[in-house]
Amino acid sequence: QLQLVESGGGLVQPGGSLRLSCAASGFTKRDYSISWFRQAPGKEREGISCMSPSGEITFYLDSAEGRFTTSRDNVENTVYLQMSGLKPEDSGVYYCAAVRTIARTYCSGYEGAMEHWGKGTLVTVSS
Repeated sequence: QLQLVESGGGLVQPGGSLRLSCAASGFTKRDYSISWFRQAPGKEREGISCMSPSGEITFYLDSAEGRFTTSRDNVENTVYLQMSGLKPEDSGVYYCAAVRTIARTYCSGYEGAMEHWGKGTLVTVSS
């Protein structure tokens, strides 16, 4: 059974950095795309980025451009979200999610397309 476990959240000052991890188990990575989402208090969940089975990365969050990057450790079967230049408005619960696909380049930042979710990790950006 596919499982996703996020980690790496915490309290960070504005301008700081965090690296979030999404450890995936119970599936073959070539069959799934992995996406990052976040949900701020009182707001809807929004897509941040996605990595396709072939490793292509797509970003959906304009405010993350130039500050966030996504990468994958194939050995550890972990997808990372590296965040820098953090702002208070980046605070929220960060989730990774997965959807099975036969298309090697498929990606989505739409939460309705996701089949599996982690429980999330809390990021708080505050001085």
